[in-house]
Amino acid sequence: MRRVKVMLVFGTRPEAIKIAPVIKELLRNKADFESVVVVTAQHREMLDQVLTLFKIDPHFDLDIMRPSQELFDVTTRTLRGLKPVLEKEHPHVLLVQGDTTTTFAATLAAFYFKIPIGHIEAGLRTFDKHHPFPEEINRRLTTHLADFHFAPTDSARENLLKEGISPKNIYVTGNTVIDALLSVVKENYAFNHSILSKVDFSKKIITITAHRRESWGEPLERICYAIRKIIADHPQIEVIFSVHLNPKVQEIVKKVLKDVERTHLILPLDYEPFVQLMNKSYLILTDSGGIQEEAPSLGKPVLVLRKVTERPEAIRAGTAKLVGTDIDKIVKTVSKLLSNADAYQTMARIQNPYGDGRAASRIMQILSHRFYPQI
Repeated sequence: MRRVKVMLVFGTRPEAIKIAPVIKELLRNKADFESVVVVTAQHREMLDQVLTLFKIDPHFDLDIMRPSQELFDVTTRTLRGLKPVLEKEHPHVLLVQGDTTTTFAATLAAFYFKIPIGHIEAGLRTFDKHHPFPEEINRRLTTHLADFHFAPTDSARENLLKEGISPKNIYVTGNTVIDALLSVVKENYAFNHSILSKVDFSKKIITITAHRRESWGEPLERICYAIRKIIADHPQIEVIFSVHLNPKVQEIVKKVLKDVERTHLILPLDYEPFVQLMNKSYLILTDSGGIQEEAPSLGKPVLVLRKVTERPEAIRAGTAKLVGTDIDKIVKTVSKLLSNADAYQTMARIQNPYGDGRAASRIMQILSHRFYPQI
C-alpha cells in the first residue's frame, strides 16, 4: 500500500504555529504518510522563528517576501511559485491553514491541478467582508474550493453548513493552536530579554498587541490613548505592548506611548517567549485572532480590540469581551477587571471552547480514513 502524500503550504507565523502540530503528527506516522512542507515566506523573519522553534525543515521555500509588498504581489508570487512544485510532487492532498493570502492562493493553485484540498481552521466568519481585511474573503473563497473542512468548533461547522458545504466533508477537530500552545508553555520560565527580564511579574501585567489593517490610523490612536488613561488611573499595573514591525503601527504607538511610565514598548517576540508572557500576564488586550484562542487555555481574560470577531465562541463562553477601539469602553472594561475580583475570575475560570490539544491527531485520523481506501 502506498503512503498518502500530504503537502502542507503556509507562509506566516500564525499559520506555522497552527500547522506545526499537524506536521509533527505526520512525522510520527511515516509508515502511512509522506509529508511535503512548502513555505511561501509571506512573512520571512517571523515565519523563520517558528520553523526554528518547532524544528521544521521545509522541502520547498518560495521566499516571496519583498519590501512594501502588496496583496497583488503575495497572490501572484504564491501562484507562480507553487506551479512547478505541484507539477513535480502532485500530492494526494494539500493542506492549508486559516485565512491568509498564502492560504487562498495555495488553495487556488491546488484547485487548478485538481488536487484535493483540506482546510484547517475552516468555517470562521464575521460576515463582514472588510473586517478583517483581507482574511474574511480569503477564508470564504478557500471554503468553496476545499474538499475537507477541519472546523475548530461546532459554531464553525454551522457556518459551513449554512454555506452549502456537505456535512460528510466537515469534521470538528478543535483548534491546532491549543496543541501548539500546550507543547511550549512552561511555568518556571525566565526571560532572556533586556526589558522583560526586569519586569516585576508580581504586579498586574497587561499585555497588548494591535496590528490589523482595519486598526491603522485613528482606531490605533484611540487604543493607545485608552492605554495612557488606564496607566494614569491604576498605579499598580504595568503595560507591555508588543509593537508590530509595520511602520504604520510603530509610528502611532511610539507617538502616543513612548516614555509613558510603566509602559514597555517591545518588538514582537518569538512564539515561545510570547506564550510565556501571556501566561505571566493578568489581562490581554489584542486584535489578534490566535490570542483569542490561546489565552483561555492559560486562564487569561481577553479584551478584543475589534468591531467584530470571527471567533464568537470565546465571546459567548465569556473568556473574551469585544471592546472595539472606543476609548471609554476600553478604559471602563479594563478598570472593572482590575478592581472587581469576581468579574475577573468569572472570565478566567471558563473552560477554553477551542479544544483540548488533540486536534492534530484527529486530523491525521480523518486523512487516513479518507485516503487509504482510495490509494
